[in-house]
Amino acid sequence: MSGAAALAGRAALRAGSGLVRVATARSAQPVVAALEPCYTTISLPEDEAGRIVLAAIDAVLGAVEANDAVAIGPGLGVSGDLRKVVEILIARADLPLVIDGDGLNNLAALGDWPGRAKARIILTPHPGEMKRLWRGLIREDMPADRQATAVQFAERTGAVVALKGAETVVADAERLYVNQTGNPGMATAGSGDVLTGVIVSLLGQGLPAFDAVVLGVHIHGFAGDIAAGRIGQISLIATDILEALCDAFRQLQDPDEAV
Repeated sequence: MSGAAALAGRAALRAGSGLVRVATARSAQPVVAALEPCYTTISLPEDEAGRIVLAAIDAVLGAVEANDAVAIGPGLGVSGDLRKVVEILIARADLPLVIDGDGLNNLAALGDWPGRAKARIILTPHPGEMKRLWRGLIREDMPADRQATAVQFAERTGAVVALKGAETVVADAERLYVNQTGNPGMATAGSGDVLTGVIVSLLGQGLPAFDAVVLGVHIHGFAGDIAAGRIGQISLIATDILEALCDAFRQLQDPDEAV
């Protein structure tokens, strides 16, 4: 899904990253590159279904070493090789790592992954992905309360968890934040990919993980509100959120400045 990777990369640029690299399967690379000239792309070997294979790991790790923060998941797909790639990344000591989308679905299939994790992990699941993560790791039933779910999963894994949805919940082992920006029009394909790009950009600029996620979900929702004010919630799509990020950041810096 080349559009998902492109949205995340474009959002990272709009959130302030000086250099963004999008690593993607070889067959998708021309499309991803054509969608945005301001990031660079890395072409990775793939299988017959167009999914990145384990043979790509050296190129992936080389890119990891050259960058300040990494996100994996948007448009990724699910396979045994991709599960191994995710497993290798979470074992990288102190790596700032955002996991979203199919990155989460591959992670959910790894079983007791927190025991092998050494990276500084941020998880950004929607409710369906959260259920898969929970079932893959915890025997007890998942709480009905969203805040309790996020807090307990953060405590069990040591990750920062952003449970997306109306009033996105952000939790680590000690803190809890409930976001108040955003609107129902943001429940549109690609919105989460934009959020991933924003968070990994803020992480790469040196914000601590919890702060990067709190600011990321706030500014993402704020951009969605700005976009909805222009075109309405019904017609809102992910690129509208992306294009409103600049105004959201500008207003955050100067609340008195009208857009």
